[in-house]
Amino acid sequence: MSVVTNTTTITSVGAPSRRNTELALLAFAVLIPVFAYANVGLAKNDALPAGMLAYGLGLGAIAGVAHLVVRRFAPYADPLMLPIATLLNGLGLVFIWRLDQEPTLPGGSSAPTQLMWSTLGVAFFLGVLIFLKDHRILQRYTYISMVVALVLLILPVFFPAVYGARIWITIAGMSIQPGEFVKIIIAVFFAGYLMVKRDALALASRRFMGMYLPRGRDLGPILVIWGLSILILVFETDLGTSLLFFGLFVIMLYVATERTSWIVFGLLLSVGGAVVVGSFEPHVHSRVEDWLNPFRTIEAGQGASQPAQAMWAFGSGGLFGSGLGQGYSRLIGFAAKSDYIFATVGEELGLAGLMAILLLYALLVERGARTALAARDPFGKLLAIGLSGAFALQVFVVAGGVTGLIPLTGMTMPFLAQGGSSVIANWALVAILLRISDTARRPAPTPASSPDAEPTQVVRVQ
Repeated sequence: MSVVTNTTTITSVGAPSRRNTELALLAFAVLIPVFAYANVGLAKNDALPAGMLAYGLGLGAIAGVAHLVVRRFAPYADPLMLPIATLLNGLGLVFIWRLDQEPTLPGGSSAPTQLMWSTLGVAFFLGVLIFLKDHRILQRYTYISMVVALVLLILPVFFPAVYGARIWITIAGMSIQPGEFVKIIIAVFFAGYLMVKRDALALASRRFMGMYLPRGRDLGPILVIWGLSILILVFETDLGTSLLFFGLFVIMLYVATERTSWIVFGLLLSVGGAVVVGSFEPHVHSRVEDWLNPFRTIEAGQGASQPAQAMWAFGSGGLFGSGLGQGYSRLIGFAAKSDYIFATVGEELGLAGLMAILLLYALLVERGARTALAARDPFGKLLAIGLSGAFALQVFVVAGGVTGLIPLTGMTMPFLAQGGSSVIANWALVAILLRISDTARRPAPTPASSPDAEPTQVVRVQ
């Protein structure tokens, strides 16, 4: 037997930053929309679009600047979120430009305006990463964020309705949809509030039929939020924001308490409120009727409704689609560039392309949930899952409404549809997730060595 004594030095190895992976994925995220842009031009005019080079260089420059800022200010952030957001935003610009080529659609040329809003959204993205050094700073503004969110939710009541819903505020000729920003602000409030109250909400309960039922006084928060969502639905006839607002709270409440009973109560309250409001509020009732019978306008001799046109678009797309620029989504009307742009994707890219887009959304939500799991502080965990849940809910209510799974809500498809408020808010949402991800994946600092510490020896016996 011999004794070999080796003295080893143990060093901490941090997680790789994965910024080069992000850069490679960004190259594909820029090239795919450029090729799609060329495909639309060839289909519509038998020639490459004149602005293809400028579009490609512009999108590449925006993505490159965003990558450099992430590399500098959030070097350990998730490497997939920025490429996915860039790809979705780029494809959205292509589809909006494709619909601009239809002279029968109202709105004129919307693609240049959407490009301007996208650039402004990326500027917000950069600002959040540069100036928000630590996401935990947001916890200081828990109750301030609640006040700001309520003010933004109330403001549209004082402005004229647009297509039957009061979801816009108009300032100096510019329309803003505050509900898009409320989803971020209200997530900050919920994260701060539930971090403090989660023990009382989770532990104080009674067991009944295998479920832990909350006490009556603990039902207060969910009843207040339910009441606010119903008021939004009644006074603003905004089904989308109401579902998003209430659903976000239920998701975060479940994650904070791990009690299935909160989901049960949330579903019962949401279904009950929707049934009651949908029975007497004309705008919501009309959308429910269109959902139950999308062909009722044809039977009444009034022509095909938008839900019926969307169903025909999905049906004509088949498995692989009719091809970019070769569909008939112009028949849907004014909503073709907003929530119904999802029908254009289904018609021209088919089921395969539609599922690819949904998988991109699902992957972005999954990376947000992974960030929540990796976060080291409870506020960061709740905020990350809240933002990811809000994004997932918005995708679900829009895709579900267009495909006929649920009544149409009137919200915009994130990054894909036309809408300045939507694209700015979603770029800010991704930036906050990247900040939380950077904090979670950043390696812990190496502890300072003590001069009095004895060297560590590893003794191997052979």
